[in-house]
Amino acid sequence: MSEKLRLDVYLVEKGLAQSRTHAQELIEAGQVFLSEGSQRRILKKASQSVTIESAIIVEAGPANRFVSRGGLKLEGALEHVKVSAKNLNVLDVGISTGGFTDCLLQAGAQFVLGVDVGHGQVHSSLLKNPKLKVCEGVNARNLSKEDTVLQYVPKDKFDLIVMDVSFISISLILPELPYFLKSNGSILSLVKPQFEVGVEGLGKGGIVKDESLYAEVEKKIREVCAQSSLEVLDYFPSPIEGKDGNREFFIYCRHLNRI
Repeated sequence: MSEKLRLDVYLVEKGLAQSRTHAQELIEAGQVFLSEGSQRRILKKASQSVTIESAIIVEAGPANRFVSRGGLKLEGALEHVKVSAKNLNVLDVGISTGGFTDCLLQAGAQFVLGVDVGHGQVHSSLLKNPKLKVCEGVNARNLSKEDTVLQYVPKDKFDLIVMDVSFISISLILPELPYFLKSNGSILSLVKPQFEVGVEGLGKGGIVKDESLYAEVEKKIREVCAQSSLEVLDYFPSPIEGKDGNREFFIYCRHLNRI
């Protein structure tokens, strides 16, 4: 009898997905098919069983254009604020797997410096790119004092800073970022309210339980920007929703005292 596997497990074991989470994203995006002779049938459930010999096809699409969904979020945000990454020097705060960085490099960024508090998370396909330098074990709250980071900062600093962090309020990191910006540089950061409202603002499953808190989060982040000499140009919903059900937003800002 042929061995049977869950579809998401099969995709990982066959190298068609990076992880079970990624496999589920591919399935939800409608990109996974079973080839049966001359016919193809779309597979819609991660839990369904397939044999190890099954002819599974994964089509190119939104769920595998970048190494993580973060790439889709940033792509949509860049389009919204009408910013091209082509030929830019960019700092990616909270690089993680590298979704934002993948989006930037595919869009033609000249150089990306990725920093993260963790280790060994960046997708291997990105590490081969000579336009990327990664600094791990970095506490972004003290970014301007991190010698391991400072040595890779371009002489005229960064055109753009992008940020996607978890389990910390971006209000603790934003004051560090102007130091790394060119006078006409800008910041495009994901805002995750579930990490801004405090435990008391969260309901079951870590979901923000009161939608009125979203406005309070925006007010707080805008105030931090003002205190950090950053002019807020836009604050808008993320084009791609967070996977856990929480709403996410982007803030777009630049130096107040730009040349």
